[in-house]
Amino acid sequence: MGEYEVSDVPGQVIDYIARDTKGHILSQKEHITKGKFSFMSEVYDAYEICFISKVPPHQRGISQEVSLVTKKGVETKSYEGIGEASKLKPLEVDLKRLEDLSDSIVRDFALMRKREEEMRDTNEKTNSRVLFFSIFSMCCLLGLATWQVLYLRRYFKAKKLIE
Repeated sequence: MGEYEVSDVPGQVIDYIARDTKGHILSQKEHITKGKFSFMSEVYDAYEICFISKVPPHQRGISQEVSLVTKKGVETKSYEGIGEASKLKPLEVDLKRLEDLSDSIVRDFALMRKREEEMRDTNEKTNSRVLFFSIFSMCCLLGLATWQVLYLRRYFKAKKLIE
C-alpha cells in the first residue's frame, strides 16, 4: 500500500506502474497528481514502482518532485475498521495491533533463520568443493613434477650427460 504526490507542472502528464521482478503489472494508473495505490502478494519479492513523466519536447529539463510513502505487511491493516466491526474498545484494538505485529516479527525471524540455513549450506558446499579442487590440483602438480623428473633423467641418460 502506498501514497504518492507529484508536483504539478503545466503540460506534463505522469503515470505510475508497479511491477514484480518477473515483470507482472500489479498496479498502474495514468494521469496522476495525488492518490493511493495498493496490491497484495503472497510471495516475498522485490517490487518496482515507476513514475513515468511525459512532457512536450520544449518543456524538458524542468525539475519534478515526487513524494512516495509505502507500507507493507501489518502496517497496511486498518484497525479502526476492525474495532468498529467487532465492537472492540480502543485498548483491545491496540492489543490486536500489537498481536499482529508480534506475529509478523516471528514470521520475519523464521524467514531469516531459513535464509541463514540456506546460506550456511551453500557456504559448506562451496568450502568442500574448494577443498576437493585444491587436493586434485596438488595431486596433478605432484604427478606432473614426478613425470618431468623421470622424463628429464631419461633424456639426459640418452644424451649421455649423466650416468
